[in-house]
Amino acid sequence: MDDMTLLLTMGALLLVIGAFAGVLAGLLGVGGGIILVPAFYYVFSALGYDSPQLMQLCLGTSLATIIVTSIRSVMSHNKKGAVEWPILKTWALGIAVGALVGVLIVSSLRSAVLQSIFGGLAIIVGLYMTLGQSHWRLGEQMPAGIKRAVLSPVLGFLSVLMGIGGGSFGVPTMTLFNVPIHRAVATAAGFGVLIAVPSVAGLLLVDMEVAPPFTIGAVNFAAFFVIIAMTLITAPWGAALAHKLDPKPLKRIFGVFLILVALNMIRKAVGW
Repeated sequence: MDDMTLLLTMGALLLVIGAFAGVLAGLLGVGGGIILVPAFYYVFSALGYDSPQLMQLCLGTSLATIIVTSIRSVMSHNKKGAVEWPILKTWALGIAVGALVGVLIVSSLRSAVLQSIFGGLAIIVGLYMTLGQSHWRLGEQMPAGIKRAVLSPVLGFLSVLMGIGGGSFGVPTMTLFNVPIHRAVATAAGFGVLIAVPSVAGLLLVDMEVAPPFTIGAVNFAAFFVIIAMTLITAPWGAALAHKLDPKPLKRIFGVFLILVALNMIRKAVGW
């Protein structure tokens, strides 16, 4: 297809993805990255941009969107007094260090390996969404000392490998250590900023051999702007739906869907 047709097709697909990601984020409280990374992968592949660096592009573009959505989210939650600033401050350094290590790993791996990693971690997230119980606990308060020094960089590291913010790993971690769910969601938005800012700074320096138009480093800015615009519009729709519907069964259904998507990405990675 010619350049104009390609751009129009990419724009249309990204509009649909952004709308879908925004609604699901508002409805289920899941971070957009868990939806955007596989969506970007399938869109860019279909448009002919499949390459050994494709997953780097998907992860980098997803993390760029998280900078904006996380800042907006944490500011909104802070107005309601829901952000646990002591947790955010004491976990910040470890999360940022883990994110930077994640960037170094992501920059050096081929797309097939990153697909397999994303798929494996997405299966874990999907299983927790499907089977997790709100009463599960690992402790009565957030870890400190050595435990925090180990867990915080791991959280940042794994999030970068998946191109996601703080929600998918941060919220379960906090709720398992007795942080109320609404405060965990609010604080995890802050985790997202700490993860996305240093990782995007690093991924902008990646040299991409094959990439769609308007790409700098491993970030496609056409996708970035379209996704941000659509999620800002549709996330409130999802939040409104959450007040009318019971999100728990929907979250379990999405968990199963995520597992299936992850398995398909692994299948493609290993060439089955």
